[in-house]
Amino acid sequence: MTQTLSASAYRRPPEAPIISIRDLHHRYGKQGVEAIATLNLDIYPGEIFGLIGPDGAGKTTTFQILSGVMTQTAGEVDVLGENPRDARLQIGYLTQRFSLYQDLSVWENLRYTAGLHEVSDRDLETRGNHYLSLLDLDRFKDRLAGRLSGGMKQKLALCCTLVHQPRILLLDEPTTGVDPVSRREFWDILVQLAASEGMTTVVATPYLDEAERCSRIALMYAGRIQQCDTVAQIKASLGVQRLEVYLPVAQLDRAEDVLHQNADVQDTIADVQRFGDRLDVLTAQPRQTAEGIRRILTQHEILVEAIEQDSPTLENTFVSRLRTLKGEGSSGDYPRIYSIERSVGTAIGARNLNRTFGDFHAVKDIQLDIQYGEVFGLLGANGAGKTTTIKMLCGLLPVTSGTVMLAGESGELRSRAVRQQIGYMSQKFTLYDDLTIDENLEFYCGVYGIPQRHRRAKKDWVLRISDLTGQADRMTADLPGGWKQRVAFGAAVIHEPRIVFLDEPTSGVDPLARRQFWRWINEFARQGMAILVTTHYLEEAEQCHRLGFMVAGELVAQGTPRQVKAEQPGQLVEWECEPLQQASDVLKQRLERWRVSIFGSRLHTVLEHPERYISHIEEHLRAVGVQVRGHRAIAFSLEDVFISVVEQARRRGLEVSDE
Repeated sequence: MTQTLSASAYRRPPEAPIISIRDLHHRYGKQGVEAIATLNLDIYPGEIFGLIGPDGAGKTTTFQILSGVMTQTAGEVDVLGENPRDARLQIGYLTQRFSLYQDLSVWENLRYTAGLHEVSDRDLETRGNHYLSLLDLDRFKDRLAGRLSGGMKQKLALCCTLVHQPRILLLDEPTTGVDPVSRREFWDILVQLAASEGMTTVVATPYLDEAERCSRIALMYAGRIQQCDTVAQIKASLGVQRLEVYLPVAQLDRAEDVLHQNADVQDTIADVQRFGDRLDVLTAQPRQTAEGIRRILTQHEILVEAIEQDSPTLENTFVSRLRTLKGEGSSGDYPRIYSIERSVGTAIGARNLNRTFGDFHAVKDIQLDIQYGEVFGLLGANGAGKTTTIKMLCGLLPVTSGTVMLAGESGELRSRAVRQQIGYMSQKFTLYDDLTIDENLEFYCGVYGIPQRHRRAKKDWVLRISDLTGQADRMTADLPGGWKQRVAFGAAVIHEPRIVFLDEPTSGVDPLARRQFWRWINEFARQGMAILVTTHYLEEAEQCHRLGFMVAGELVAQGTPRQVKAEQPGQLVEWECEPLQQASDVLKQRLERWRVSIFGSRLHTVLEHPERYISHIEEHLRAVGVQVRGHRAIAFSLEDVFISVVEQARRRGLEVSDE
C-alpha cells in the first residue's frame, strides 16, 4: 500500500508577486527601537503564506505596514502594484485581538463592518449569508458575539474581514486559544478561499502544526527573514531524523540524564527533548544513534520499549534555528524557601463529579486520579467543560454532586491550609493589567505569605524565566500576550505549591518559550508536584504523562499519548495529488468531511479499513481528472486523535457544545 512521496521543491508561480517588500525598516519612538531591520520578501497570488517567529520578532509590525495602518521608516512595500494605503480596500486585516463588538449580534457585526467598507445592502445580503453559511454560522445570526465560543468568534471575525471581498487576507494569530477542531475547520476555509476565489493569505501563527498547511513559510527573528521556503524544504535543511525512544515513565528522567552525560552518543545527537512517555532524539545518523541509545540505556538497566524513526517536526526546525540565533539562556535554579517533601499517592481525585447550570449539564460523572509527580493533560474543544472542571477541582466552584479530593482533603477545599498548597493559573485572569509586573508579583507574595526577606529572590526568578530582567516597573497591560503568560506562570508557582492547575498556560507563547515552560513543568513534576494542564497545543500535550479527552462534559478517553494514539481505529493515509482542492472536495463527498484535510501540499485521509478503500479512492480521483502521484500510511498525530475522539462522541449522540 505504501508508496514513496517526493519532497519536491517549491515551484514559483509564473505571475508577478502580489506583495513585494524591499529593504524594509521600521523604528518606534524617540529612542528609535528597531522593530524591522532589512526585510525582503515576495508573496505570490493564491499563496497561503505563513509568518512564524518568536514574540517580538516584528510580525505584527509587518502586518500593520502591509495593511496600510502604519507607514514604514524606510524601504519599499508594494501591495497589488500600489502603496499599501492606496490598496486598503482590497486588503482584509484580522488583528491579533478580537475585532468584534461583543454586545452586537453576529449579523450586526457583519453589517457594521460592511458599512465601513461601503458595501451595499444588496451585496451585504448576498456575501454575508454566503460566508456565514461557509463558516457554519448561519444558525447564529441573531446571537450576541459575546456569547460565541472562541472558535466561533474567530470565524465571525473572518466573515467580517471577507465581507468586502478583499484580494489579500492578513491574519495575525487568528486561531490563538481556539480548539483543534475549530482550527482545522478555519484552515479548511482558508484553503477553499485560495482555491475558489484566488485569495492570497498571509498568516502569523504560534501553532507550528497548522503552519505546516501553508504553501510556504518564513521564519522571522529580530526584524529579519532568517529562512523562507516550503515546509518540506525547511525540514530537510535541518539535515536530521527524529528518533522516538519509548521508555517506562518512571525511568524517563534517568534516561535523559544518561544520554546527556554519555560521550559515546553525544557526538551523534543534535537534541534531546522529553515527552510524556518518550524521549525525542534528533540525529543525522539515525541507525548508529538508535543502536548506541539502546546499548547504553540497557547497560544502565533502563528498559527501552521501542525506538521509532520519523522526520523532524516543524517545531524541531524552528527551535533549532532560534537556538542558533539567540541561544536558550538560563533562568537559574528555582529559589526554594522550604525543603522538598515528596508525597505519594493521589494529589487530585474526583468521583462522579457533576456540575449543572440550570438545565445545562456542564460536567458529567467525571472520574480522575492524578498522582503526585504526574503531569496530566486535560484536552477538549471549547465549551467541553475543562475550565468548569478545574474550578471545581481547586475549590473555586461548588460541585452539584460528587466528591473532590485535594491534597488529602475532601471536605473544606477553601481552607487556608489547602489553598497554600495550590497554584492556579487562570485562562483569562491571573495578573492585574493596571499594576506593574513587580506590583503583581508583590501582591501574590503577600497573598501566599512569603516572608519579606525571600521575596526579592522569588520575583527575580520570575523576571528571568519571563525574559524581562530589568523591566519590573513595566505596566502589565503593555506586555505582549506571550510575555504576560510567562509572568502569570511564575506568579502561580511563586509560593512552592504541591499541586498546580494551569489553564491554557502557553496560549500565544512562541515555541522556544513553550519549551522553556515545559522544562520547568517537568522539573516541578520531578520534584513531586502534581500538575493538571489544559492546552490547545497538541504537540506540547505529548509532554504530559497521561491525557484525558473531554467532550460535552464527559471524560471519554484516558491514557498515555502513545496509548491513545494506538487505540484509534483505522489508518492515517497521506496523498500527493493535484489539483489538491479538487481532490479534497471529491473525497469529502464520499467520506465524512472530518476524515479529509489538506496539509500544505498533501492530502490526509483517515480510513477505518484502508485495505478496502485505497484502490477505490485512487480510481475515483483519477476518474475526475486528479493526478495521483503516490500515497503512504503515516502515524496519527494527537490532533488526528483529538478530532477522531470528538467525532466518535458525536456518533454516540453527545452534543458537542457551540457555546
